[in-house]
Amino acid sequence: MSALLVSHDGGRWLPAVIDGVRAQRTPVDAVVAVDTGSKDESADLLDAAFGADSGGVLRVSSSTSFPEAVGLGLERLRLQGSTSEWVWILHDDANPEPGALAALLAAAEADPGADILGPKLREWPSLRRLLELGVTISGTGRRETGLERGEYDQGQHDEVREVLAVNTAGMLVRRTVLEELGGFDAQLPIFGNDIDFGWRAAAAGHRTLIVPDAVVFHAEAAHRGVRRTALTGRHTHYQERRAALYTLLANARGRALPWLVVRLAFGTVLRMLGFLVVRSPGEALDDLAALLNLYAHPGQVRAARRARREQRPAEEHARSLLSPWWVPYRHGLDFLGDLVAAATNQAQDVAERRRVAAAAVAPASAVARPRSDEDELVEDTGIVARFLTNPVALALAAFVLIALVGARDAFDSLAGGGLSPAPAGVGDWWRLQVDTWHPLGTGTAVPAPPYVLPMALLATLLGGSPSLAVSVVMLLAVPFGLWGAWRFLRVVGRLVTPTGAPRSALLWGATTWALVPVVSGAWSDGRFGAVVVAATLPWLAHAALGFADPAADRRWRAAWRTGLLLTLATAFAAVLWLFAALLGLVVVAAALLIVRGAVRDRSIWGPPATALAVVPALLSPWWIPAVQRGAAEGLLLDVGRLPSPVADGLDLATGRLADLGAPWWLGAILAVLALLALVPRSTRIPVLVCWVIALVAAVLALVLGAGSLALAATTVSTGLAALVVVLQGAFVVAATIGAIALVHDLHSWRRAVAAVVAVAAAVVPIGGLAWWLGAADNTVAEGIDTDIPVYMVESSQQGPEHGILVVRGSIDDGLTYSVRRGDGVTMGEDEILGLTAEDEDFSAQVRELVSRPTPEVIDALGQSGIEYVVLPAPADGGVAGVLDAATGLIQASAIAPTRAWEVDRPLDASGLEGPASWLRIALLVLAGLGTLVVAVLCLPTSSRRRS
Repeated sequence: MSALLVSHDGGRWLPAVIDGVRAQRTPVDAVVAVDTGSKDESADLLDAAFGADSGGVLRVSSSTSFPEAVGLGLERLRLQGSTSEWVWILHDDANPEPGALAALLAAAEADPGADILGPKLREWPSLRRLLELGVTISGTGRRETGLERGEYDQGQHDEVREVLAVNTAGMLVRRTVLEELGGFDAQLPIFGNDIDFGWRAAAAGHRTLIVPDAVVFHAEAAHRGVRRTALTGRHTHYQERRAALYTLLANARGRALPWLVVRLAFGTVLRMLGFLVVRSPGEALDDLAALLNLYAHPGQVRAARRARREQRPAEEHARSLLSPWWVPYRHGLDFLGDLVAAATNQAQDVAERRRVAAAAVAPASAVARPRSDEDELVEDTGIVARFLTNPVALALAAFVLIALVGARDAFDSLAGGGLSPAPAGVGDWWRLQVDTWHPLGTGTAVPAPPYVLPMALLATLLGGSPSLAVSVVMLLAVPFGLWGAWRFLRVVGRLVTPTGAPRSALLWGATTWALVPVVSGAWSDGRFGAVVVAATLPWLAHAALGFADPAADRRWRAAWRTGLLLTLATAFAAVLWLFAALLGLVVVAAALLIVRGAVRDRSIWGPPATALAVVPALLSPWWIPAVQRGAAEGLLLDVGRLPSPVADGLDLATGRLADLGAPWWLGAILAVLALLALVPRSTRIPVLVCWVIALVAAVLALVLGAGSLALAATTVSTGLAALVVVLQGAFVVAATIGAIALVHDLHSWRRAVAAVVAVAAAVVPIGGLAWWLGAADNTVAEGIDTDIPVYMVESSQQGPEHGILVVRGSIDDGLTYSVRRGDGVTMGEDEILGLTAEDEDFSAQVRELVSRPTPEVIDALGQSGIEYVVLPAPADGGVAGVLDAATGLIQASAIAPTRAWEVDRPLDASGLEGPASWLRIALLVLAGLGTLVVAVLCLPTSSRRRS
């Protein structure tokens, strides 16, 4: 048995490796050492240890690859006349235990059919973590070890078994097999040659065993980037990925090769997106470069496949040793899970780091949270037992079930109140988003509201059903808000006190917050924007807590996360950005007054400013064209059908939208609880912060509510629904913080007070749920009556030229008109039509039509794409008589007292066409790219691992 040791700048590990080789219980017949141009003392160490017996270290240039070095070592053995049956291959960073070689040889003797054997690899210098017990490869080229990340060796894998391949660090291989297969592939200079060799050996009928009793400690210096060689340079990942792709392409079955070429190209794109998401652009480019290198030189793969063609009698057996087909999909799900966990746990990490920082300054303040029976249960029992024995978990589950019952109308299509019907297909939303001119009414260039894009994305993910997307949002708004509120309040509790908030306080706060869109009346009236804001606001607040992180880089990451979530919330309630900007000014001004030097530290005021700047940048395709088209009023309106509910001072204080919500006294109790939270001194400062937020929202609401907005069709009040939600959220957080102080300071008479306060507080969520289940008037499920004959509606869906002119009112009280096209006014079109300026020429034609209709007016209707004229009940008799006598109008059937006429003229849709706006197209492209950039910046960074 001969050993072959390859080294390159391994002086830091070689003394231990040499000692390990010398300490083997089974002596080595000969050691051939090959040094590939080391610049340190590696060659001298090897020469001193083994040179006398092997004729000196074989010194070659640094450009010599590992396969070439092994080939040179075998040639040295032949020249020396060695007759060794086995060759033990070692790396300069792989230290074998004293019994490693004996265990390998014993396994070979026990199984004479084994030709390649490998040891258990453990991490060096930790010595306990497992690295490999045999390896295989997945269909996407990932190196599969079958081990968990960081798994410790506890003997759980100690069985000899057949594997596809073993690492070359400690590989024991029959010399005849190594020579028969031509050694290692020269196209794999550093990485991946072990898997390729094992695959070729298995296909040729040779067996590879893993021997766990043989242990080698491996530093993985090249893979971890501890050392660089001329063959890897700075792009270790490129070499690893190229080796994986080459191995798959060179060894795959011929009939599977075309599909594999396509799959690897598509998989590379997905991997690049994954690396970009975790902010590793270098590895993404390495993946692309590896793919292009192989696809640009197909001759390398063809030559490799020709060389393997005659050595594959056991190809099917080799395939059985490959990784299962489903493993890449499992890794994808694991990646998404890790990404979500890292992205959602940042605020909790902030609280923990601030607690540790506080402990370093004042150790006495960092009190460990008392352990309870519930904590022991979390450690000692399974998830089912924890759930069934945890009253808080049961209460949350019951709340979610009751909320789903309360939202049962969302199991069907929703339309009514402030919510227009969803369009028939998701393509309508996408066209509304990307088109710069819309064939609505008489044609308009007013841009689509910004919430159309996230709703279109959601509908696409749900199979292309906008109605389902709306139902899902309305159905899950309360549970989603509950989840976000629990996470946010838990972190707030840890920031307020080292022991955190009691679970009973978290339960009350989370359920009360989750019910804000319900008790305010927003849910029952279909005020979609307020519902979405209420569900996303705790997640936004959770992200904003990152501004308090002690680490500057994490504050900047929090800026991107907060900016992205604020953009999403602003898309559904534009006034929310004004509130955030005003609040940011107040907070920054206060911080500058308290900490004079803060203005010089950009990492303090920069992240909040960046978060605010992200919103107008990403929403520029909406607000810039809106201002350009004279539709700037949309910046202050709630989304949905007009008019929006008006909220006065009492409504703001009690969290109600006009007379739509639950009884006002439920909101009054919450306001009183928030006021009482100012009493405890220990938590007065964070409660005051909540009150500052509430006062900023109240002042902005009162200022905006003092005016009105004049639109083409009507005059409306500004949208205050989002500010109502913010006020209620601030009250909930203040009351929860007050509960924390109350629970931690229960002395004598205060217990009675706490009991009274607890009973009053419990009334708020319980009363809100009871009202929703029994007394709420869900107009959102009542539908919208169009008063238009069905056959006309069906005709209008044939194209925009089949429009319906609807005239309402009377001569005495005034007439109004609207034009219906397609499937009527749907979500997203409300805002466009409401903000579109009056078409004065068309209005003049309508006035002439209902007073003195001439043939020219009827011709103009056809040219404007009007097929029918309808007077819904009660139809004005004078107007009906005028239209009956008009030449070119034919009476159409309608249920009395509705009257209808058909325009007997050629229909033309050209009048609805308008110019394209290249500015908006450019803004859409830039905003799309900006969204991707912000999404990448706000996600966690990656950790290096073999892939």
